[in-house]
Amino acid sequence: MPSVFLYGTLRHEPLLARVLGATPGPMRPARLPDHAVRSVAGAPYPALVTAADEGADGVLLTVPDAAGWGRLCHYEGAFGYAPAQVTVETPEGTVTAWVFRPAQTPATGGAWSLAAWVRTWGALSVEAAGEVMAHMGHKSPREIGRDFDMIRGRAHSRLLARLTRPRPPVLTALTQAEVRLIAHRRPYAGYFAFEEQDLQFPLFGEGHSETVSRAALVATDAALVLPYDPRRDEVLLLEQFRPGPYLRGDPRPWCLEPVAGRVDAGEDPEATARRETEEEAAVTLERLETISRCYPSPGCSTEFFHIYLGLVDLSRPPAEVGGLAEEAENIRRHVLPLRTVVGWADAGLLDVAPLELAVHWLARHRDRLRASG
Repeated sequence: MPSVFLYGTLRHEPLLARVLGATPGPMRPARLPDHAVRSVAGAPYPALVTAADEGADGVLLTVPDAAGWGRLCHYEGAFGYAPAQVTVETPEGTVTAWVFRPAQTPATGGAWSLAAWVRTWGALSVEAAGEVMAHMGHKSPREIGRDFDMIRGRAHSRLLARLTRPRPPVLTALTQAEVRLIAHRRPYAGYFAFEEQDLQFPLFGEGHSETVSRAALVATDAALVLPYDPRRDEVLLLEQFRPGPYLRGDPRPWCLEPVAGRVDAGEDPEATARRETEEEAAVTLERLETISRCYPSPGCSTEFFHIYLGLVDLSRPPAEVGGLAEEAENIRRHVLPLRTVVGWADAGLLDVAPLELAVHWLARHRDRLRASG
């Protein structure tokens, strides 16, 4: 069986086990002469670069079988890496081994630390690798690489879902572990994913349901912000074309919305809120207040909203039209008196649920915010 020199993220044994589909066998220290492991500019993963009189430390893995080699090639291929032969030094002498490298070495910086990477990216990478490997035989590595940002975003959402949050005391004590999963299918995965499961859920009382099939749109978490200036008693709303209303057949598929954006992999939702407010609304947040953390449609989607009120200064309104050209955004900004928008909410004119929720919350908390702002 082939020997593989591992110098980067696959030295993290939980990730390697997820990729191989089995616990990896014993690994021994190895060193690749005249090379070094460097950080990649703007990315968490490392690069193997030529460096005279240095040595890249790693481990030598003996791949257990042809299936394990195929799984390694599938995973590394998703990131544009291909195997090449090198000669590495081990305590027992020199060994010819395979190493996975990209076609072109990216721009690099200083030394890369596996321990630091594990603290920040380890759990997320293991979670994302589960979906990458599930696509083996169904999607090409190239297709997986194209969609990897969303794969990693969905993995981050699953990790966020495991964090403890307060729940109403009347809610059942039943947990996910008590649901019996019979089968899992992923008929589509791209920017979003669609998943189906056959399962039996525990009944109130005792016993389990018959086997039922349930499906859901799998999306990332999203952060939403209603910008509000308490000194001027004004809010900033965004208007843009939306594919949901368009696909529904709505003759006017433009919506008034709060600031909104998906939570990127490894990003705290509050950091997303601040970033998206600057990108979409072109204003800087002074402070955030949590309005709600909620599922907008738990019967058909995994999407989870982190909704905030953002205190801002609207004395100098931003440009009327904006958005990121690279994301094909075309956004019109409206700075409006809060009383006007509350009136629209009371009249049933707002048709985006998180905006309606945020406006009613703000109407209840307006006096407190104005007194402290």
